[in-house]
Parts: sequence; structure tokens; C-alpha cells
Amino acid sequence: MIPAADLWLFVLACLVLVLTPGPNMIYLISRSITQGKKAGMISLSGVILGFIFHILMVSFGLTAIFMAIPYAYFTLKMMGVAYLLYLAYQAVKPSGKNFFEARTDLQHDKPWKLFTMGLLTNVLNPKAAMFYLSFFPQFIKPAQGSVLAQALELGAIQMCVSFTVNALIIFSAAKMAGFFKRKPGWVRVQKWFMASVLTGMAVKMAFTKAK
Repeated sequence: MIPAADLWLFVLACLVLVLTPGPNMIYLISRSITQGKKAGMISLSGVILGFIFHILMVSFGLTAIFMAIPYAYFTLKMMGVAYLLYLAYQAVKPSGKNFFEARTDLQHDKPWKLFTMGLLTNVLNPKAAMFYLSFFPQFIKPAQGSVLAQALELGAIQMCVSFTVNALIIFSAAKMAGFFKRKPGWVRVQKWFMASVLTGMAVKMAFTKAK
């Protein structure tokens, strides 16, 4: 089993990463603003099912990698560091957009289409795949037991964090979009804060040794 201290650190990491801009968040905010909270939640249910797809693929893949390649941890760790630094740059680059600049021209779709679009948005989301592949290994230690069981445990936690945060965003999307539009200075604060946290996580990850 994964130690409690590592799990709390993983929860914090999930919280930071779910708040970084990406296809899932843009789609959910856009749907919530244009078609209402119910449409946003239906779309979120599809997104969550997409997470299950990624979790199963990566969990079985990591099990095979750890068993076949003794030094896989270092390679995957460097991928995680590079990915976090990339996200930090994306947060503050001059051409970056505020993730609450959502589309308002979407058509009103039926529930099944909302669910399907949420599912496909996540299944085809490279951010989700990279997160699982590069970040999970930092918290998985073969000495702590089954790699598969640890990966599934982390996946369940990540889904809970993602669902909770995205649900809160869905129910407050319109108000938050209005707030950031009236106070653009807070957008810069949010971007630099997020970039600082991501950079700090990357540095910590780079100097973390396998146990």
C-alpha cells in the first residue's frame, strides 16, 4: 500500500493539475455557460468514464514496464519533470488564454451527445495520458506491493479529485467567468501562481530518488 504522506502529496498534485488549462476544463466550462449546469454534469460523467480508460491502459502498461525494465523509474521521472515544466510554461506564455474564455456559440445537444463528447474529449486528451504515464510512477514503488494495485489506487483518487473540482467549476462557471472578465489582474495572478507551483513540483520530482 502507498504511505499516507505520499497519498496526500498526490492529492495536492492532482488538485494543481486539474486546475491547469486543458481540453476537459474548456469543454466543461463552455457547456456549463451555454447549456446550463445539468449539461455540464452530463458532460463531466463522460469525462470521468474517459479517465477510467486512461487508468486501465496506464496501470497495466506500468506493470509491464516496471517488470521488464529495471531503470524505467528514471526515464518516467524525467518525462514527468519535462511535462510539469511544459505546463508551467503554457500557463504564463504571452499567447496563453484564460481558461474561462470559454466558447459561447455551442449548440444545445441532447444528453447522449453531451456524454459522448465528454468521453471522447478525455479519451483523446493528450494531457490526461501524459499525466498518468509520467506522474503515476513517482508515487509507485514495487517494494510496496503490486504495481497494478497501486496504480489503480492512485487512479481512483485522481478521479475523485477531478470530479469534485470540475463539479464545483461547473456550478460556478458563469460567476467565475464574469469575475475574471471584470478583474483581469487576477488572471495574471492565477497564471503565475499555477506556474510557480508546477515548477516547484518539477524540481521536487527531479531530486526524488526511487525507494
